[in-house]
Amino acid sequence: MEYQDRIIDKNQSIVSVGNWILTMVILCIPIVNIIMLFVWAFGHNTPVGKSNYVKAMLILWVILLLISLIFWGPISRYMYATYPGMI
Repeated sequence: MEYQDRIIDKNQSIVSVGNWILTMVILCIPIVNIIMLFVWAFGHNTPVGKSNYVKAMLILWVILLLISLIFWGPISRYMYATYPGMI
């Protein structure tokens, strides 16, 4: 039971400013950012605050992806119909 208490205490820890800066730097690296988002979102050793932040980012990315697909579909069809030789 003592081991579980230590894990719970570690997950409830406050994320420092330096850790947030490192998080933001890692999120600027292509491909690594996607992998680390899933590691931080669903990892067991990630503090709860960081885990919730990353889960919110993943949800927003999915919403923005869907919105962009919804809008770019008609725009690309219009561009193809208007300028068939360009595409």
